[in-house]
Amino acid sequence: MISRSLGPEFGGSIGLMFFLAKVCACGVYVLGLVEAILNVFGVDLDSSEPAGVRVLPQGYWYTVLYSAAVLLLCLLVCLVGAHIYARTAFVILLVVNVTLLSICISPLVVHANSWNVTHHGPDNKTLHYDLNYTGFSTATLRNNLGPGYTLDYSTNSVMSFATVFAVMFTSCTGIMAGANMSGELKTPSVSIPKGTIIAVLYTFLVYVLLFFLVSSTCDRGLLTHDYGFFQRINIWPPFVTIGIYCAALSAAMSSMIGASRILHALAVDQLFGNTYMGSDGLILAPAAIKSSSGNPWGAVLYTWALAQCVVFAGQLNAVAGLVTVFYLLAYAAVDLACLALEWASAPNFRPTFQLFSWHTCLLGMVSCLVMMFVINPVYSSASIIVLLLLLLFLHYRSPTSSWGYISQALIFHQVRKYLLMLDVRKDHVKFWRPQVLLMVANPRSSSQLILFVNQLKKGGLFVLGHVQLGDLDAFPSDPVQQQYNFWLSLVDKLGVKAFVDLTLSPSVRQGTQHLLRITGLGGMKPNTLVLGFYDSCTPDDYFLQDPAFCRASPSKEKEDNYNFGVDLPSLQAHFPPVRHVESPRWLSPEEYVGIVSDAIKMDKNVCLGRYFFELQGEGRDSKVDGAERTIDVWPLNLLQPSRCDRVDVCGLFLLQMACVLNMSGRWRRARMRIFLNVETASGEQGWVLNEETFRELLRKLRIRAAITIVPWDAAVRSYRACRSWGDDDAEDRGEGGAAAAGATPPPPRALSEDFLTAVNGLLMEHSSQAAVRFLYLPRPPAHYSQAQQYLSQLEAVTNRLGPTLLIHGVTPVTCTDF
Repeated sequence: MISRSLGPEFGGSIGLMFFLAKVCACGVYVLGLVEAILNVFGVDLDSSEPAGVRVLPQGYWYTVLYSAAVLLLCLLVCLVGAHIYARTAFVILLVVNVTLLSICISPLVVHANSWNVTHHGPDNKTLHYDLNYTGFSTATLRNNLGPGYTLDYSTNSVMSFATVFAVMFTSCTGIMAGANMSGELKTPSVSIPKGTIIAVLYTFLVYVLLFFLVSSTCDRGLLTHDYGFFQRINIWPPFVTIGIYCAALSAAMSSMIGASRILHALAVDQLFGNTYMGSDGLILAPAAIKSSSGNPWGAVLYTWALAQCVVFAGQLNAVAGLVTVFYLLAYAAVDLACLALEWASAPNFRPTFQLFSWHTCLLGMVSCLVMMFVINPVYSSASIIVLLLLLLFLHYRSPTSSWGYISQALIFHQVRKYLLMLDVRKDHVKFWRPQVLLMVANPRSSSQLILFVNQLKKGGLFVLGHVQLGDLDAFPSDPVQQQYNFWLSLVDKLGVKAFVDLTLSPSVRQGTQHLLRITGLGGMKPNTLVLGFYDSCTPDDYFLQDPAFCRASPSKEKEDNYNFGVDLPSLQAHFPPVRHVESPRWLSPEEYVGIVSDAIKMDKNVCLGRYFFELQGEGRDSKVDGAERTIDVWPLNLLQPSRCDRVDVCGLFLLQMACVLNMSGRWRRARMRIFLNVETASGEQGWVLNEETFRELLRKLRIRAAITIVPWDAAVRSYRACRSWGDDDAEDRGEGGAAAAGATPPPPRALSEDFLTAVNGLLMEHSSQAAVRFLYLPRPPAHYSQAQQYLSQLEAVTNRLGPTLLIHGVTPVTCTDF
């Protein structure tokens, strides 16, 4: 029940604790039964000779022996099946009611009397007590109203409110007996609430009546020094003896049956691992076995063996505290389940119990936790620690279930509230973070880039986007919805913290526009688009390199029913093989450059990743040390030397992204280098001032990096020989002036091959050993006819360079003001 409400982590941990509580309770009831038997048939401790019916020798090991015999009887009944117990339970109920009736009548019939009893106290001292039965007396009632805790003669320890409560509470733990046997009931949804409420009310009235009768007729000494006093004051003492024997035996069998059902449920649900050979659940495998009639005899044997260990405590009161703590923790968990469902506002949570509210759940849970620590702080702390350890173990080791998780409902409820509070109008540059939409055509060839961007997000939004080509009119149903589980399984395999957003569109460009507009909610929307580079390189198949995508072992394959219908072979078959050289391209150069241009028009930053299939050490099991890595940043526009005398918004965005990467886990110890291109042959020393200004900027931005001055006179001469972007003034006006005037800027002229080769050689000379490089991405041309030329220039500059991120930033991301 708790597993289906709160999820397998809570269900498995609380279920195991509840199972242990039932096992300990079974031992307590057996010890109580043996104690009652020895009170009648045990040899008098003051006399070594048997007298009358007192023929059973007493002692620790004899108590263990008698307890084992009683447990064996319970085992035989439980092995036969719950139907035998149900029939005997009805007979036991009649016997117990007759006993209670005799106890209620006895004070009206039995006259006052007194007795003398002897107990062995501390240090083997013999203690004698005079016990009095006064009959109905207001003086007796008045004397018994106040507290007066004394020595417990069975354990030789002083009693307190906590210890008395712990012993008393074990008599009220049958409240979950109906829920434990829900599998045996014809209509559990009707029988459990009705039977539980009636049983609780009946038990409450019986206990209140007995408290009044006993405190009005029995002296305090009789109550504290003879736990079998009901036999002394009954009209026919065997009535009480028979009733105690039947009640204790029934409670022991009920606990054994209930515990076995809980353990069987844990084994069947495989919460502690798969029950197949060679896996973590091998220990619980026999507990999942049941007979043809449905009796879990394997779990019954487990329960019997553990209960046999409990009886080695030898004394009822010595175990009662631990039992009560376990029960209170389990009841607190039930209250927590109902409270979580109520707070989650789940529409399908409609309890039929009309007096239910979150106030009663919270009160019940807090009361249980408080009483746990009142009874025994050590046991309570230890049980909670064990519970938390079980939660962590099950969170990481238990298979995924399809029962539903209350955590998902609570998270949804809270996320919706906080998304409404996340006002985009209150955004500030000081708290900017990357929120990335990474477009993925085929994850087989893009997994390294996915892993890298996961390091680059810095706690921001990370969305994997994919466009399936097609028209919804041509399909009977939306084909995209069927793909989500495959992509989510891919995210799980890669170990990245990413969302998935898929769309159906006639073209990749239109689909990317859709995703840029509608992905995210409120203040959590992508502000950066990341694309793989458009070139003719033959990509590698990442699925053939990562062990996580290799064929799983047979034991793992049997867990496929927990993977939301996506096993490893299905995942591998879903994504097509990587593109070959002869394979047709999904995108034309014009469409690819159009996607970049659209994103910039929509005020999104753009990143193009090239050669990331060469980047190693981004997987979850990687042992790569960040100290061995170098991050190189070229914040100036290398394709426009005339603008290299200042750092614009795009250049600052490059620095910010490099710092974000340098702050992530596997790149934290990497060295960052910043390269500034200067002309040294001009004779002007303005670059010296620019360098000092740049160093001051880095100091204000608290960016720790080594600055390297790179002369590039040869490249500048080649650029000036053939200028491709018009005059400098037109270049500066290109993004604003011409566009604002409504005119179309002139088409760019091609950069010379010598210039592109010189720039590439410069990068190869200084950054060939870097792990990753950040380069300035020029704004794409307004004429789509020049798209191929634009891509060719980028390809020539980054040729054979290694993992490189070309970035065009349009968002201000730095601030030096308080």
